Amino acid sequence: MLIYFGWTWVGLLAEDNDYGQHGVQILHEELTRAGACVAFSENIITSRAYNNAYHIVQTIKHSTAIAIVFFCNDPAMAVVLDEIVRQNVTGKIWIASESWSTSLLISTEKYSEILKGTIGFAIHRREMPGFKEHLNGLKPSRSPDDILLRDFWEKSFECKWLNGGRLQGSLENVTQQCTGEENLDSLKTGYYDANNLGGAYSTYNAVYAIALALQDLMSCRMGQGPFHLGRCANIMEFQPWQLLLYVKKVNFQNNVGENIFFDKSGSIPAQYDIVNWQCCLMGRLKYVKVGGYDFSSPHEKHLFINSSAIQWTTGEPKVPASACSPSCPTGYRKVPREGEPVCCFQCAPCPQGEISTLTDSVDCFKCPWDSWPNVGQNHCARKKVEFLSYEEPLGASLTILCIFFSCLSATLLGLFLQSRNTPIVKANNRSLSYLLLVSLTLCFLSSLAFIGYPTQEKCLLRQVAFGITFALCVSCILAKTIMVVIAFRATKPNSNFRKWMGPQLSYILISACTFVQALMCIFWLIFNPPFSDYNLLTEPGKIIVECNEGSPIAFWCILGYLGLLATICFLVAFLARKLPNCFNEAQFITFSMLAFLSVWLSFIPAYLSTHGKYMVAMEVFAIMSSTFALMSCIFFPKCYIILLKPENNSKTLLIGRKRP
Repeated sequence: MLIYFGWTWVGLLAEDNDYGQHGVQILHEELTRAGACVAFSENIITSRAYNNAYHIVQTIKHSTAIAIVFFCNDPAMAVVLDEIVRQNVTGKIWIASESWSTSLLISTEKYSEILKGTIGFAIHRREMPGFKEHLNGLKPSRSPDDILLRDFWEKSFECKWLNGGRLQGSLENVTQQCTGEENLDSLKTGYYDANNLGGAYSTYNAVYAIALALQDLMSCRMGQGPFHLGRCANIMEFQPWQLLLYVKKVNFQNNVGENIFFDKSGSIPAQYDIVNWQCCLMGRLKYVKVGGYDFSSPHEKHLFINSSAIQWTTGEPKVPASACSPSCPTGYRKVPREGEPVCCFQCAPCPQGEISTLTDSVDCFKCPWDSWPNVGQNHCARKKVEFLSYEEPLGASLTILCIFFSCLSATLLGLFLQSRNTPIVKANNRSLSYLLLVSLTLCFLSSLAFIGYPTQEKCLLRQVAFGITFALCVSCILAKTIMVVIAFRATKPNSNFRKWMGPQLSYILISACTFVQALMCIFWLIFNPPFSDYNLLTEPGKIIVECNEGSPIAFWCILGYLGLLATICFLVAFLARKLPNCFNEAQFITFSMLAFLSVWLSFIPAYLSTHGKYMVAMEVFAIMSSTFALMSCIFFPKCYIILLKPENNSKTLLIGRKRP
């Protein structure tokens, strides 16, 4: 019951006899096992109760424990109560053992202000059919030899019997004569409450059990008896142990409807009423049944209490708290105070990244990997999953740009195919221009692999596709640059460059440069490939779904190789920038490579300083901007002449007025 109400800081008072000492000892052990603590434990020394009472009440008064258990009989209890009244100790909850939970001695108006709200266990009682009528029919005149009834009459009506013309009885200072005709219904004391008569209900069941056992003993047939060789006990001369054998087998339902039986050890399953002391109109306390304890019920239903029916000493419906320390709310954990009982503690917030979901938690625990603590650290909130999605504005914008530029590149390819026989297309190695435009289109499309949920397939594809397509693209530009230089050098008389004028050189160069990049990508995929990964550390509260590059060295080797090709291409184009021609291809290649290298040199520090979807967006932007720079620098001037200055698209202008 103490644990049910959450009273973990309890005071214990016991009478210095076997009942009190044994009861307190067992209760102390059970409280410790349940995680509760004993604030104090005092003995009521009956040999000098009044001297001891002052010390006990002082202990109660200065203790922070609200719930106090009394294991004593009502006379010893009354001594302590007198001192409690004298010192005016209030606000305590008294928990009664069955020895005084229905005591008439102390449930008087004198102690009503102190004891109201008391709650405790009482011997189980039920209203027995016909018992009240039997009591009402009691008259001393009908049973003149019943001395117990005469004594009861005196104490109930505070009178004396007339004997030989003189009043005689056990009560002093009483002058009223007993007539024997007093009305029992007029009694307002607990003595006459048929529902509160100590062991009457237990006696009622005991008599029935003995009667049924005697009936079974008497009904025994020789040869079928429970004793040696099937013998039966003699009903006229049986021994107590023989009757006890039959008593243990008794199992019946009494007139109240309760089953009475004995377990294997010969005991009736424990059954108690839980009573609450409440004030009535006359100032006298009354006992109200608010629950019970039935050991024969399932374990989780042993104790049942109607909390709403309880009247506490505070006058409020809320259960008063009795704890050494206030409960730690969720999000906190208990930290024991050094040198004090375990029930005395401090509340400390859970460490960063941990939560507690229960009050008075001893430990905090970490959230699952896909969750993180909320602000109050009392539950785990799902982490936001972050990646560069097609649905969000940034991802959608980049997707639209990728598709637009790839379509633009494909359109330029179509324009060049349509104008394939014009001098400007033919003069700039149209087969390489076609291949370059195809590679530019693939470069734009490769950036789409970076957008959307990074699955395992996308992680394997995107860096490899980016590396190979860009290697193809830069290789084509390098081949074009070298072919421009060779073309101008081959115009000199007796030049050795004439034998290199065929398309084979450009195709061999493109294949060789692209093959090196492809070979590095293959080794990357075989030995330490990229994979889809969850980044939980970069940003608290977020799960960044990203592609782990597997081998950062391989990634930077691929990027470095592209930089090497672009640098070689830039140097060759830069050296050939002043070659005489009306349309000098080398100048535009120089500008394109300068833009390409500028973009990727800017990309590296930006890439290393960002995380999550913005890092991916940065790479997509670098791919698109560098690809667009190549496309615009190399092909837009030609498109300008093809579309807007067709008169300049002539062989005469392309040959120029000067020769090297």
